[in-house]
Amino acid sequence: MSEAPSARPQPEQGSRGQGGPPCYAALDLGTNNCRLLVATPTPGGFRVVEAYSRIVRLGEGLSQSGRLSDEAMERAMAALTVCAEKVRRRKCVRFRAIATQACRGAENGPAFIERVAEETGLKLQIIPPKEEAQLSVAGCVNLLDRTAEAALVVDVGGGSTELSWVDLKGEGLDLRPRQFAAWKLPIKAWLSIPIGVVTLAERFPEGEKASEAWFRSMVEAVKEILAAFPHAEPLREVFQADRAHMVGTSGAITSLAGLHLNLPRYDRNRVDGMWMTRGECEVAADRLIALTPAERAAQACIGPDRADLVLAGAAILQAVQELWPCSRVRVADRGLREGILMSLMSEQRPRRRRRGGRGRRPVEAAA
Repeated sequence: MSEAPSARPQPEQGSRGQGGPPCYAALDLGTNNCRLLVATPTPGGFRVVEAYSRIVRLGEGLSQSGRLSDEAMERAMAALTVCAEKVRRRKCVRFRAIATQACRGAENGPAFIERVAEETGLKLQIIPPKEEAQLSVAGCVNLLDRTAEAALVVDVGGGSTELSWVDLKGEGLDLRPRQFAAWKLPIKAWLSIPIGVVTLAERFPEGEKASEAWFRSMVEAVKEILAAFPHAEPLREVFQADRAHMVGTSGAITSLAGLHLNLPRYDRNRVDGMWMTRGECEVAADRLIALTPAERAAQACIGPDRADLVLAGAAILQAVQELWPCSRVRVADRGLREGILMSLMSEQRPRRRRRGGRGRRPVEAAA
């Protein structure tokens, strides 16, 4: 079990899993991954009691067809069935399950959500990009360096990338249990682009060997979209003066960090919260470009499931760094799920009594 240095939520009244403290759960069904986190409140944040993650590639082929494929939905259903059983076994007092870009953009996304509810009892909520950005910042809030004036939180997903410019000079970063809410965070501007590691990799197939020109084409494609966004310009001077830093949250960025550290196997305790310079990020990307896909898959912190996606993530990160230069990048092995947990544990609304029999409790998403 691991301790998460998050907000300071207070336990909510309700049933307690297996006679211990109450369990809360957060599930994130993304374009590439299905992730579940179960935790109990502690005075300094929360303690993770169970974590589950599986690469399902729900959005595979979505950019071409506009639909979730049968194979992708079956992979996701298998993972969601496991998640539903874990939530029931832990008897979680509060639970929220969200779905992001793949289900937002797919023609058959709502139908898939209905199927999930019917077959697993999980009631997934398709959240809008703005809420996704807010939850990403909330999950990474304890990695923000308060000595800086601003931060740019970059959440690179499978089907989209969320960028949030955060003002660190104000009083908005209030983590007291009764005050914390994701929507209250001092996010001065946010942007969601429909480009993630899966969609970018599908748009720019690698071929037999990566090249600098191929990688550069991905960087420029992302920069073209980002450069058209004007609403963060009031913070431009802060970034140009290097009084800001970046927080990068995604499997691709944590893989770059593991490669940089030359880890024999991925170690979250060493990666989450570590600092990298912009130059170190670029060196790690250059190392990956020099490898064949097979050599990349053999890297301990990448593996075959991410071998064809990690350079797309590196290209997105580099595009952001070139347009919003920061000498320091903080690596986050956390994000949406942690943001959901912090929000659930911080809510102090009274619980309503239920009437009726004691039938099997459905796995419901929090309001």
